[in-house]
Amino acid sequence: MILTVTLNTALDITYRVRELRPRTSHRVTEVTERPGGKGLNVARVLAALGHEVTATGFAGGATGRSLRDQLSRTHGVVDALVPVQGVTRRTVAVVDASTGDTTQLNEPGPVITPAEWSAFQEAYDDLVRSAAAVALCGSLPPGVPVGAYAHLVRTARAAGAPVLLDTGGEPLRRGVAARPDIVKPNAYELAELTGSHEPWQATRDARRRGAHTVVASLGAEGLLAVNTDGRWRAAPPRRLKGNPTGAGDSAVAGLLSGLVEHLPWPQRLARAVALSAATVLAPAAGEFDRRAYAELLDQVAVTAETTAA
Repeated sequence: MILTVTLNTALDITYRVRELRPRTSHRVTEVTERPGGKGLNVARVLAALGHEVTATGFAGGATGRSLRDQLSRTHGVVDALVPVQGVTRRTVAVVDASTGDTTQLNEPGPVITPAEWSAFQEAYDDLVRSAAAVALCGSLPPGVPVGAYAHLVRTARAAGAPVLLDTGGEPLRRGVAARPDIVKPNAYELAELTGSHEPWQATRDARRRGAHTVVASLGAEGLLAVNTDGRWRAAPPRRLKGNPTGAGDSAVAGLLSGLVEHLPWPQRLARAVALSAATVLAPAAGEFDRRAYAELLDQVAVTAETTAA
């Protein structure tokens, strides 16, 4: 079982309009809803790849009930979300059909009480004991300690479960110091963590802060990865237009599935990039186009540098 953690879950709503123009009314041509938040997107993709997944985190209020109802219909994902009094947030993606561009609106999450945080930690302690791998994903809702991910990383490592951390800011800085097996920052998060805007240098600097492997997401340019075995760049065959919501989460799913399947790093990275690109091409947030994934997997270019990190 792979365990995904989404402390700030969301109900992802995607609106599609013919052309997005400011200061005017729009007729929405299509609406879709999905259980969201980074870890739930990861869980859905892992399940689609054939893995058993348990999803934990927080959910509350009417939005949380809708999220859990939809999650219950997701084959292969077990709902282990912890109920809270606050209301789960919504995220709204507006897709401009004329350009393929997406505008994202993210609500804040609910305030988590100390009792709710304690209840989550108890549930997590039980779940992580049977996990083949753990993904800690996304922002922290108000009330959760800024060092939460560092604590969860240490708990997973003590249980013998490899752990991937995908977050930013101070939670990332503290989490990296707890020595996760993999961290996956994007370019902005990486620069914020290290102070360097040169991708290779920043990736190496992030690894020196404690992570065993750093996989840096460079958006349309693909991924960089650094660990003791070497350095790799993985890039999609072409620039793709579409909805990027969840693309990074699909990359996390590719990395985690490759980890539990014991794939070599070049194959893990190729899978991660192909899944990410196929997510950009999907019509709804947090999904991936299966046909595009199958086509792109053989087209991803993975190049290696022989110098180890």
